Amino acid sequence: MSVYDQLIAPGKKLAVLVDPDKPTDSEIIALAQKAENANVDFFFVGGSLLTNDNLDSCIKLLNAHSKIPVVLFPGNSLQLSKKADAFLFLSLISGRNPEMLIGRHVIAAPYLKLSGLEVISTGYMLVDSGKPTTVSYMSNSIPIPSDKNDVALCTAMAGEMLGMKLIFLDAGSGADRPVPESMIKAVKGSINVPLIIGGGLKTPDMAVNAAKAGADVIVIGNVLEKQPEMLDAFAKAVHSQS
Repeated sequence: MSVYDQLIAPGKKLAVLVDPDKPTDSEIIALAQKAENANVDFFFVGGSLLTNDNLDSCIKLLNAHSKIPVVLFPGNSLQLSKKADAFLFLSLISGRNPEMLIGRHVIAAPYLKLSGLEVISTGYMLVDSGKPTTVSYMSNSIPIPSDKNDVALCTAMAGEMLGMKLIFLDAGSGADRPVPESMIKAVKGSINVPLIIGGGLKTPDMAVNAAKAGADVIVIGNVLEKQPEMLDAFAKAVHSQS
């Protein structure tokens, strides 16, 4: 079964975001084992900046210690590894930076074609989280204001009409607050493709609320760096909404 088939299958899903630059090898192994035991659905691997050239080794360790699909969630379109199962080809449709809409994608396309990776076109939307984030800085784009549901839903609809197979609403790594539930509900009601929500989800209850509002896939990352023991609770909370 392809990764996309797994994404569109019934039920709420949990993805764990792994920044290859941050954990040690032993921490990656421990996370893979915990995630396997918790029935996590996906690993999303990537970061805004990769400075230590750990991408391949991180994915190799995740694959060696779990059977969970590894999906590249790149900070830019050149973060490639043939060891992954799929690649989210992110177009920053919430911004107006042409490099993030299509520019870097043109450079990456021939490499992706040769890689054999499953490429999943994804409409990526940044939502204001109460403070500047690495993603907004690196992408040189302004997030959608958190109270502008109409802007978010129209942007998501446009992304789907342009052929995006996923819509990803992200408050950003280390966000003060998550994507509002009202925005999740509005966007989900306007599209027919899976909706991914990430950023600022600090508790299982917050993840549940996002799932209830319409998120198909919940992404957590920062919270597990500080409280890895919370993984099982997050997985149970998200899967309880299926």
